[in-house]
Parts: sequence; structure tokens; C-alpha cells
Amino acid sequence: MATHQEYQKKVNALLDSWKEEYAAMLTRWIRVPSVKGESADGAPFGKEVREMLDVAMKDCEEMGFATRIFDGYAGDATFGSDDLEPIAVLGHLDVVPVGDGWRVDPFAAVREGDNILGRGTIDDKGPALASLFAMRAMKEVGIPLRRSIRLILGCDEESGWEDMAYYCAHTQMPETGFSPDANFPLINTEKGMLVMFVQAPLSADGLQVLSLYTGERVNVIPGQSVAVVKGDAQTVQKVEAFAKETGLDYTARLTDEGVEITATGIPGHSAYPEGRRNAIGMMLRVLDHLGVEGALKTLASAYGQEHDGASLGIACHDAISGPLTCNMGILHLENGKVTASLDNRCPIDADLDALEASIRIHLPGFSVLEVEKKAPHHVPADSELVTSLLAAYEEETGLKGEAESTGGGTYAKVLKQGVAFGAAFPDDEDLAHQANEFIELDKMICAAKIYANALIRLCAE
Repeated sequence: MATHQEYQKKVNALLDSWKEEYAAMLTRWIRVPSVKGESADGAPFGKEVREMLDVAMKDCEEMGFATRIFDGYAGDATFGSDDLEPIAVLGHLDVVPVGDGWRVDPFAAVREGDNILGRGTIDDKGPALASLFAMRAMKEVGIPLRRSIRLILGCDEESGWEDMAYYCAHTQMPETGFSPDANFPLINTEKGMLVMFVQAPLSADGLQVLSLYTGERVNVIPGQSVAVVKGDAQTVQKVEAFAKETGLDYTARLTDEGVEITATGIPGHSAYPEGRRNAIGMMLRVLDHLGVEGALKTLASAYGQEHDGASLGIACHDAISGPLTCNMGILHLENGKVTASLDNRCPIDADLDALEASIRIHLPGFSVLEVEKKAPHHVPADSELVTSLLAAYEEETGLKGEAESTGGGTYAKVLKQGVAFGAAFPDDEDLAHQANEFIELDKMICAAKIYANALIRLCAE
């Protein structure tokens, strides 16, 4: 029987030879705009998401894997016999809305040298496809298995995870595996989540805000916010002076409807606010400066541009998972009411009920429309899963691998022993949920080699 190193050498050679085939397949996947849409028969998350699931499952079938589709909620592809204990690889096919600031068509899969640009390239179609290619290479080499490998592709990761709930209700979820939906080396600790939607009447006092509608997803840091307020040339001057005073990017202009104010921040993923700038927080600050009252003033005072939750009374920290982060991804003014979202990523020692109670206290006048909580997740660093994956990463990259913590939430949480494993590398720019998202093909092939290495360690005889 061949050794691990002999198997890996053959697998790596195949993956190198498939680079352009990988690029062509990823291009097809990116060109399906699989943003969550209106539910339809057999397409619970919209027709485009179902189309993407069908495309992916067909590709899996053509590679020789046994596939299943669960009524449009999710699909899986298995390498190995049904009587073997499965190791899960969990990716997702849905993507967040496009947002602002793209310099190319986000669903054209534009190729620039070794890069492919497009929504979903790194989050998460590129890594999911790299995992599939790793399985294909192992199959082509003929590696005998002691555990099977099950690639599970979900369709609602960016929203409510209804896909995983449906999947678990209709088949048995494996106990162990990884999700290629974060960063290398490896994440074995995921913070808890507390997401709240709050609402209050728009005040008739103070500055009159005529329109304000920013954000589509709770887990996105908005890069731009636009509001129209009642005002005149003096209001424009106040905004310009505030921009100069704060060094923040604000513009204002007179229109027939009033004064249009634009706040331009730095977009990103809500779990990683460091180095980003929430345009909603910026907007709240300038509206407060201009004399807004009521609900918007309360939000300006209790949230503003903070991302640690201090003014909501929820700032906390622990040694394993780090500090709490807080993001307001949605702020809508409709029908005389202000609606906002708060996406809190909470240390594993935090009491989510106590945090919720503090937020309610610090937002007087607001009613809570919805609360969603997800418990934190931790896998010991000395487990077989973690040590095997880190060994694979170190062997393929020559870099030291250590287990880390994140505020991001991945499908790893649905496994008893699950971790997030790639596919972004340590020095890569954080591009998830951002404009001009892209992958480097050589790095995705390297990720596929790492995944194959890890799966050989975990699954080969």
C-alpha cells in the first residue's frame, strides 16, 4: 500500500494539472447570481440559489460522486461507501448581495491574470469547489478509505441557516469535519451570536429625517449610507464642517426633496470590524450633530461608531475568544418607524441572555422585534481533527499552524467536532462581503492540496 506522502504527491500533481479546469468551473459557478430571493416551489431560497445548487450537484455527479438534493435546501456528494463513518466538508453556495463599489460586474467572473473577481469567489464558492477538487483527486488516485468523505453544500448560510436545519431533519449529519469558509491555519473557536432587530417611532422633534434606508444583511458592515433631511444651504455647510472636523467622508447637497447626505465608510464582514468603518454609524453621528431627536439620537448615543458594544453595556472579553464585536448592518426608516439590526459576536464565556437584557435597557423607547441566539463553539486543540488539519497545513505550506478564534460563524457549528479551515491565507486581505472580492488561482489550488492532505490523514486506510 502506498504511503501518505506517495498519495499526496500524485494528488498534488493532478491538482496542478487541473488549475484551468478549476478556473473554468468556478467561472460558471460565479456567473449564477445566487443571492437569496423569493421562495418558490422546490426553491426555498429563490430560483437563482436553486439553479446554483443544481449546477454544483451536476458537476459532482460528473466527477463520479453519489449525490443527493434535499428539496432545494442543500445537497451533498459522497466519496466512499455508506457503511463507513463520514467526515463532513461543509460549504455554501449562496452569496451576500452585491453592495456598492464594484469596478467590474460582480457576476461576470472577470479573469485578471491569476485572479478571478466576483461575488462568492472566496465566500464560499471558490473554497467549496477547491474541496470538491480535492475529493476528485483522491478518487482519481484510488486512495482506499477507512472513512467516507461527504461534501455538504448549503444554500442559506448567509441568512438563517434554514438549510442546515432542514438537512439535519432529513438525514444524519456527520459528527466530525470542517468548513472551508474562513481562514487558515484553522479556527477551533467560534463566538456566540446575538442578533436583534429593534424598532421605535420616528420623532417629530428636532432635525427632520425624510428618508434613510441602508443595509440588506445584518452580517455586512455597510460601506455607504444616504439620508435626506429637511434643511438648506446652512445644513450643507454644517455637514461639510463636520466632515472636516472628524476627518470622515461625508458629502451633502441641496435637492428638491431636501439636503441629501452621504456617508462613505469601509465595508466588510460584521465579525471583523477592525480596520472597517460602518457608514450607518457615521450617518448616526452626523444626524446627531445636526440635531436629530428621538430614536435616531438614541441609536447615535448607544451605538454610534463603536464596534465593542460599550455604550450598550455589553463590552466583554475572554482569553480564548477575545472581545465582543457589535455591528449595525441595517437601518431603515419606513412608515414613520426606525428599524435597526444589531449583530453581536460574543465571547464563549458571555451570558447571551444578560447581553440581551442590557441592550434592551440601553435602548429606551425601542421594542424588540426579533432575537436570534447561537451558542459558541469550541473544539479542543489536541483533538485528532485539529492536529490532523494543522499538520496538513504545515506540510503543504511550510508555515506554522495554530488554532485560532473568530467572531465569524460557519457551518462548523452544526458538527459536534467541527472547525473552520481556510481558504483565505494569513496575509490575504479580508474580502468576504466586500466589493471586488476575488481569489488567486494558485492559492485555491494550494488550498485544495491542503484539503486533500487533511482528508488523506483523516480518511485513508
